[in-house]
Amino acid sequence: MLINSIDIQGGRVVQLKQGEELVLDAGLPRPLLEQFNVLGEVAVIDLDAAKGTGSNAEAIGELLGFGRCRVGGGIRTAEAARRWLDAGAHKVILGTAAVPEVLSQLPRERVIAALDSRDGRIVTHGWRTATDQTVEAQLQRLAPYIGGALVTFVETEGTLAGLQHERAAALAKQCHALGIELTIAGGVRSAAEVAVLDAMGADAQVGMAVYQGLLNPADAMCAVMRSDRPDGLWPTVVCDARGLAMGLAYSNAESLRAAYAERKGVYWSRKRGLWRKGESSGNAQRLLRIDADCDRDALRFTVEQAGEGFCHTGAMTCWQPGGDRHGRTSIGGLSALQARLRGMTAGASQGSYTARLLADSALLGAKLREEAAELAAESAAAPVSEEAADLLYFAMVKMLAAGVRLEDVERVLDARGLRLTRRSGDAKPAFVIGERENQA
Repeated sequence: MLINSIDIQGGRVVQLKQGEELVLDAGLPRPLLEQFNVLGEVAVIDLDAAKGTGSNAEAIGELLGFGRCRVGGGIRTAEAARRWLDAGAHKVILGTAAVPEVLSQLPRERVIAALDSRDGRIVTHGWRTATDQTVEAQLQRLAPYIGGALVTFVETEGTLAGLQHERAAALAKQCHALGIELTIAGGVRSAAEVAVLDAMGADAQVGMAVYQGLLNPADAMCAVMRSDRPDGLWPTVVCDARGLAMGLAYSNAESLRAAYAERKGVYWSRKRGLWRKGESSGNAQRLLRIDADCDRDALRFTVEQAGEGFCHTGAMTCWQPGGDRHGRTSIGGLSALQARLRGMTAGASQGSYTARLLADSALLGAKLREEAAELAAESAAAPVSEEAADLLYFAMVKMLAAGVRLEDVERVLDARGLRLTRRSGDAKPAFVIGERENQA
């Protein structure tokens, strides 16, 4: 769909015409990343590193904790690429280093080859040196090693000249046959052009049109959506940060634009029109991301829910298994435990075991060590389940005491899952000795 581009030079976001002429300075990158990330991955490019005139690595490293990024610019070795992947980049973009010798050392699905072309021929060294290689030949050569290709039409980059439809269509067809995800950059200036590329199975990487206000990213998403409903609305599944479906709403272009602009849960009510969730109840939502489904006829809003929950009954979700028409049993497991722990008021928790643990950090620490040891000693399924449940309860009380949520922990796990470099995982000597003594 749409890949917003954040090009960084001297620590600031800039837009250059054909890679040279400074057209605008858009300020610091983090606010832009947090806004763009609502609609998907963002391309973060270190222009100084690409030109060999400096580095914005520290600033980009900080950005990786705030959104889904594909990082490029000056990545010339497999080691440098691995460092970015370990740091949390979802993908890396390699230009001159996109050769089999380097790419073969990296995970294919997380590598994008940047192929800059002028009139169909590859250009290198900051677009200054023309070669005899074609984009098509390079795609064929690199296909076994890359999961994606970023093809930039240099002659229209930063010019707002419009999409080169025929070239894009031919490349999209080739990439589909090779199993490569294609992103096109250069000249794209409208939501309609983003939709054309999406229909081809390709993404549009856009900078200038967005920064100059010619293309609203929300309009790009609207342009790819379709509906078979008489009212033209898009069914919208509303989920929390852990993926729990809380309810069903509806969206249209007006509500989606408002949701993106305000970064809030804004929908289209079939009775009331534009509906900002929580405007009267206080149960507002902070919008984390919007995803379109594969058929482009339904949306998923991932939100951070405030107050009692999503449902008008006061429940977290609108689904009510177990026959409770108020929905109060509609979630279970760790989500339910977190809701109970976080929902306790000082009065309601007075005298409870949880309140005692929260007031006595030494007791909580002792119970964590006790339950971990008991879990380690078990091997049969039933007692392992019981002891694991005990340990998880105490761990979540510890999290509550520190103001940590399950989604915070899951975010750490997701970030670790992106790393390529693994630690040995050996136990600390004190714990190894203790375990041997227990076995003896």
